[in-house]
Amino acid sequence: MLGNRLENVRKNKPLIHNITNYVTVNDCANILLACGASPIMSDDLGEVEEITSICSGLNINMGTLNQHTIPSMFLAGKKANELNHPIILDPVGVGASKLRTKTALQLLKELRFAVIRGNISEIKALALGSGTTKGVDAHVADIVNEKNLEETVNFAKKFAERTGAVIGITGAIDIVTNTKEAYIIRNGHPIMSKITGTGCMLTAMIAAYVAANPDNILEATAGAICAMGICGERAYDRLAKEEGNSSCKNYIIDQVYNLTGEQLEGGARYEMG
Repeated sequence: MLGNRLENVRKNKPLIHNITNYVTVNDCANILLACGASPIMSDDLGEVEEITSICSGLNINMGTLNQHTIPSMFLAGKKANELNHPIILDPVGVGASKLRTKTALQLLKELRFAVIRGNISEIKALALGSGTTKGVDAHVADIVNEKNLEETVNFAKKFAERTGAVIGITGAIDIVTNTKEAYIIRNGHPIMSKITGTGCMLTAMIAAYVAANPDNILEATAGAICAMGICGERAYDRLAKEEGNSSCKNYIIDQVYNLTGEQLEGGARYEMG
Protein backbone atom coordinates (compact mmCIF):
# COMPACT_ATOMS: atom_id res chain seq x y z
CA MET A 1 0.00 0.00 0.00
CA LEU A 2 1.35 3.40 -0.99
CA GLY A 3 0.26 5.01 2.26
CA ASN A 4 2.45 2.62 4.23
CA ARG A 5 5.48 3.89 2.32
CA LEU A 6 4.91 7.41 3.66
CA GLU A 7 4.31 6.11 7.17
CA ASN A 8 7.65 4.26 7.02
CA VAL A 9 9.43 7.51 6.14
CA ARG A 10 7.91 9.19 9.19
CA LYS A 11 8.80 6.21 11.38
CA ASN A 12 12.36 5.63 10.15
CA LYS A 13 13.37 9.28 9.55
CA PRO A 14 16.09 8.43 6.98
CA LEU A 15 19.08 10.75 6.64
CA ILE A 16 19.59 11.56 2.97
CA HIS A 17 22.87 12.77 1.48
CA ASN A 18 22.25 15.25 -1.33
CA ILE A 19 24.73 16.27 -4.02
CA THR A 20 22.21 18.48 -5.65
CA ASN A 21 21.22 21.52 -7.64
CA TYR A 22 22.47 24.86 -6.25
CA VAL A 23 19.29 26.51 -7.58
CA THR A 24 17.01 24.35 -5.44
CA VAL A 25 19.16 23.06 -2.59
CA ASN A 26 17.08 24.81 0.07
CA ASP A 27 13.83 23.48 -1.39
CA CYS A 28 15.22 19.93 -1.40
CA ALA A 29 16.21 20.25 2.26
CA ASN A 30 12.77 21.56 3.20
CA ILE A 31 10.84 18.90 1.29
CA LEU A 32 12.87 16.18 3.01
CA LEU A 33 12.07 17.65 6.41
CA ALA A 34 8.42 18.02 5.42
CA CYS A 35 8.00 14.38 4.41
CA GLY A 36 9.63 13.15 7.63
CA ALA A 37 13.24 12.57 6.57
CA SER A 38 16.42 14.51 7.34
CA PRO A 39 18.68 16.20 4.77
CA ILE A 40 22.42 16.71 4.65
CA MET A 41 24.02 18.60 1.77
CA SER A 42 27.66 17.88 0.98
CA ASP A 43 29.60 17.97 -2.29
CA ASP A 44 33.19 18.54 -1.14
CA LEU A 45 35.55 15.83 -2.29
CA GLY A 46 37.17 15.75 1.13
CA GLU A 47 34.08 14.56 3.00
CA VAL A 48 31.49 13.00 0.67
CA GLU A 49 32.51 9.42 1.41
CA GLU A 50 32.31 10.02 5.16
CA ILE A 51 28.99 11.86 4.88
CA THR A 52 27.33 9.25 2.69
CA SER A 53 28.49 6.48 5.02
CA ILE A 54 26.34 7.86 7.86
CA CYS A 55 23.26 8.27 5.66
CA SER A 56 20.56 5.89 4.48
CA GLY A 57 20.41 7.07 0.86
CA LEU A 58 22.17 9.26 -1.71
CA ASN A 59 20.50 11.76 -4.05
CA ILE A 60 22.62 12.76 -7.08
CA ASN A 61 21.16 15.70 -9.02
CA MET A 62 22.95 17.02 -12.12
CA GLY A 63 21.15 20.36 -12.28
CA THR A 64 24.21 22.54 -11.72
CA LEU A 65 26.86 20.10 -12.85
CA ASN A 66 30.45 21.37 -12.61
CA GLN A 67 34.04 20.19 -12.35
CA HIS A 68 33.91 20.49 -8.56
CA THR A 69 30.89 18.24 -8.06
CA ILE A 70 31.47 15.60 -10.75
CA PRO A 71 34.30 13.75 -8.89
CA SER A 72 32.27 13.95 -5.68
CA MET A 73 29.31 12.23 -7.35
CA PHE A 74 31.47 9.27 -8.34
CA LEU A 75 33.24 9.06 -4.97
CA ALA A 76 30.03 9.23 -2.93
CA GLY A 77 28.26 6.89 -5.32
CA LYS A 78 30.92 4.21 -5.04
CA LYS A 79 30.83 4.44 -1.25
CA ALA A 80 27.01 4.16 -1.28
CA ASN A 81 27.23 1.09 -3.55
CA GLU A 82 29.82 -0.43 -1.23
CA LEU A 83 27.47 0.05 1.73
CA ASN A 84 24.40 -1.06 -0.28
CA HIS A 85 22.71 2.32 0.21
CA PRO A 86 20.20 3.25 -2.53
CA ILE A 87 21.28 5.96 -4.97
CA ILE A 88 18.74 8.08 -6.85
CA LEU A 89 19.85 9.82 -10.05
CA ASP A 90 18.20 12.97 -11.42
CA PRO A 91 19.85 13.50 -14.85
CA VAL A 92 18.80 17.15 -15.18
CA GLY A 93 19.40 18.54 -18.66
CA VAL A 94 21.03 15.41 -20.08
CA GLY A 95 21.12 15.86 -23.85
CA ALA A 96 21.47 19.65 -23.55
CA SER A 97 25.28 19.58 -23.47
CA LYS A 98 28.12 17.16 -24.14
CA LEU A 99 29.35 17.49 -20.54
CA ARG A 100 26.00 16.49 -19.05
CA THR A 101 25.50 13.60 -21.43
CA LYS A 102 29.04 12.27 -21.03
CA THR A 103 28.91 12.55 -17.23
CA ALA A 104 25.52 10.86 -16.97
CA LEU A 105 26.58 7.96 -19.19
CA GLN A 106 29.74 7.51 -17.13
CA LEU A 107 27.71 7.53 -13.91
CA LEU A 108 25.52 4.78 -15.36
CA LYS A 109 28.60 2.80 -16.27
CA GLU A 110 30.35 3.05 -12.90
CA LEU A 111 27.51 3.19 -10.36
CA ARG A 112 24.49 1.04 -9.52
CA PHE A 113 21.31 3.11 -9.15
CA ALA A 114 18.14 2.17 -7.31
CA VAL A 115 16.05 4.77 -9.16
CA ILE A 116 16.58 7.04 -12.16
CA ARG A 117 14.02 9.86 -12.39
CA GLY A 118 13.71 12.51 -15.07
CA ASN A 119 11.44 13.93 -17.73
CA ILE A 120 10.95 11.92 -20.91
CA SER A 121 13.62 13.81 -22.89
CA GLU A 122 16.22 13.28 -20.16
CA ILE A 123 15.45 9.57 -19.88
CA LYS A 124 15.54 9.15 -23.67
CA ALA A 125 18.87 10.98 -23.86
CA LEU A 126 20.26 8.76 -21.12
CA ALA A 127 19.01 5.59 -22.78
CA LEU A 128 20.07 6.52 -26.32
CA GLY A 129 23.25 8.47 -25.55
CA SER A 130 21.98 11.70 -27.11
CA GLY A 131 18.78 13.70 -27.18
CA THR A 132 16.83 16.89 -27.77
CA THR A 133 16.38 18.15 -24.23
CA LYS A 134 15.11 21.75 -24.13
CA GLY A 135 17.37 23.00 -21.33
CA VAL A 136 15.93 21.26 -18.27
CA ASP A 137 12.47 20.81 -19.84
CA ALA A 138 11.15 17.98 -21.97
CA HIS A 139 11.17 18.62 -25.70
CA VAL A 140 7.66 19.03 -27.09
CA ALA A 141 8.20 16.13 -29.51
CA ASP A 142 8.83 13.78 -26.56
CA ILE A 143 5.79 14.57 -24.41
CA VAL A 144 4.04 11.47 -23.07
CA ASN A 145 0.37 11.29 -24.10
CA GLU A 146 -2.34 8.68 -24.50
CA LYS A 147 -1.22 7.83 -28.04
CA ASN A 148 2.37 6.98 -27.15
CA LEU A 149 1.80 5.82 -23.57
CA GLU A 150 2.13 2.08 -24.20
CA GLU A 151 5.22 2.60 -26.33
CA THR A 152 6.80 4.77 -23.62
CA VAL A 153 6.05 2.23 -20.89
CA ASN A 154 7.70 -0.52 -22.96
CA PHE A 155 10.71 1.72 -23.60
CA ALA A 156 11.03 2.44 -19.85
CA LYS A 157 10.80 -1.26 -18.98
CA LYS A 158 13.64 -2.04 -21.38
CA PHE A 159 15.75 0.74 -19.87
CA ALA A 160 14.98 -0.64 -16.39
CA GLU A 161 16.20 -4.05 -17.53
CA ARG A 162 19.39 -2.55 -18.93
CA THR A 163 20.23 -0.48 -15.83
CA GLY A 164 18.75 -2.59 -13.04
CA ALA A 165 17.06 0.56 -11.75
CA VAL A 166 13.46 1.58 -11.28
CA ILE A 167 12.74 4.18 -13.95
CA GLY A 168 10.59 7.21 -13.15
CA ILE A 169 9.43 9.38 -16.07
CA THR A 170 7.54 12.42 -14.84
CA GLY A 171 5.35 14.87 -16.71
CA ALA A 172 1.64 15.33 -17.34
CA ILE A 173 1.43 11.53 -17.07
CA ASP A 174 3.98 9.85 -14.81
CA ILE A 175 5.42 6.38 -15.39
CA VAL A 176 7.22 4.34 -12.73
CA THR A 177 8.45 0.93 -13.77
CA ASN A 178 10.82 -1.94 -13.27
CA THR A 179 11.21 -4.70 -15.83
CA LYS A 180 7.75 -6.17 -15.23
CA GLU A 181 5.33 -3.77 -13.54
CA ALA A 182 4.49 -0.15 -14.29
CA TYR A 183 2.52 2.47 -12.39
CA ILE A 184 0.84 4.99 -14.71
CA ILE A 185 0.13 7.96 -12.45
CA ARG A 186 -2.22 10.87 -13.14
CA ASN A 187 -1.79 13.06 -10.07
CA GLY A 188 -0.47 16.63 -10.18
CA HIS A 189 -1.37 20.05 -11.59
CA PRO A 190 0.00 22.03 -14.58
CA ILE A 191 1.16 24.88 -12.32
CA MET A 192 3.88 22.56 -10.98
CA SER A 193 5.72 22.94 -14.29
CA LYS A 194 5.93 26.69 -13.59
CA ILE A 195 7.76 26.20 -10.29
CA THR A 196 11.54 25.80 -10.39
CA GLY A 197 12.49 22.87 -8.23
CA THR A 198 9.44 20.61 -8.16
CA GLY A 199 11.42 17.92 -9.98
CA CYS A 200 14.44 18.33 -7.73
CA MET A 201 12.24 18.20 -4.63
CA LEU A 202 10.52 15.10 -5.97
CA THR A 203 13.82 13.28 -6.52
CA ALA A 204 14.93 14.11 -2.97
CA MET A 205 11.61 12.81 -1.67
CA ILE A 206 11.97 9.61 -3.71
CA ALA A 207 15.35 9.09 -2.02
CA ALA A 208 13.65 9.31 1.38
CA TYR A 209 10.84 6.93 0.43
CA VAL A 210 13.26 4.39 -1.05
CA ALA A 211 15.65 4.58 1.92
CA ALA A 212 12.74 3.98 4.29
CA ASN A 213 11.28 1.17 2.14
CA PRO A 214 14.22 -0.83 0.73
CA ASP A 215 12.03 -3.92 0.42
CA ASN A 216 9.91 -2.42 -2.38
CA ILE A 217 11.69 0.27 -4.37
CA LEU A 218 9.07 0.31 -7.15
CA GLU A 219 6.16 0.97 -4.80
CA ALA A 220 8.17 3.47 -2.74
CA THR A 221 9.00 5.47 -5.87
CA ALA A 222 5.38 5.40 -7.02
CA GLY A 223 4.29 6.48 -3.54
CA ALA A 224 6.60 9.50 -3.56
CA ILE A 225 5.47 10.57 -7.04
CA CYS A 226 1.79 10.19 -6.14
CA ALA A 227 2.40 12.13 -2.91
CA MET A 228 4.03 15.03 -4.73
CA GLY A 229 1.22 15.11 -7.29
CA ILE A 230 -1.49 15.08 -4.63
CA CYS A 231 0.27 17.86 -2.75
CA GLY A 232 0.54 19.89 -5.95
CA GLU A 233 -3.21 19.56 -6.46
CA ARG A 234 -3.99 20.51 -2.88
CA ALA A 235 -1.57 23.45 -2.99
CA TYR A 236 -3.19 24.82 -6.14
CA ASP A 237 -6.65 24.52 -4.58
CA ARG A 238 -5.43 26.63 -1.67
CA LEU A 239 -4.25 29.59 -3.81
CA ALA A 240 -6.02 32.92 -3.31
CA LYS A 241 -6.91 35.16 -6.27
CA GLU A 242 -3.66 37.17 -6.31
CA GLU A 243 -1.35 34.24 -5.56
CA GLY A 244 0.71 32.33 -8.13
CA ASN A 245 3.60 29.94 -8.55
CA SER A 246 5.73 31.31 -5.69
CA SER A 247 2.96 30.85 -3.14
CA CYS A 248 2.14 27.46 -4.63
CA LYS A 249 5.70 26.23 -4.00
CA ASN A 250 5.41 27.03 -0.31
CA TYR A 251 1.97 25.45 -0.15
CA ILE A 252 3.34 22.27 -1.73
CA ILE A 253 5.87 21.99 1.09
CA ASP A 254 3.09 22.61 3.63
CA GLN A 255 0.93 19.92 2.02
CA VAL A 256 3.79 17.41 2.06
CA TYR A 257 4.30 18.19 5.75
CA ASN A 258 0.61 17.56 6.52
CA LEU A 259 -0.04 14.62 4.18
CA THR A 260 -1.06 11.40 5.90
CA GLY A 261 -0.71 7.85 4.70
CA GLU A 262 -4.48 7.61 4.49
CA GLN A 263 -4.69 10.73 2.30
CA LEU A 264 -1.96 9.38 0.04
CA GLU A 265 -3.73 6.06 -0.30
CA GLY A 266 -7.07 7.68 -1.02
CA GLY A 267 -5.81 10.39 -3.36
CA ALA A 268 -3.43 8.39 -5.54
CA ARG A 269 -4.71 8.06 -9.10
CA TYR A 270 -2.93 5.35 -11.01
CA GLU A 271 -3.36 2.19 -13.01
CA MET A 272 -0.93 -0.67 -13.57
CA GLY A 273 0.51 -1.27 -17.01
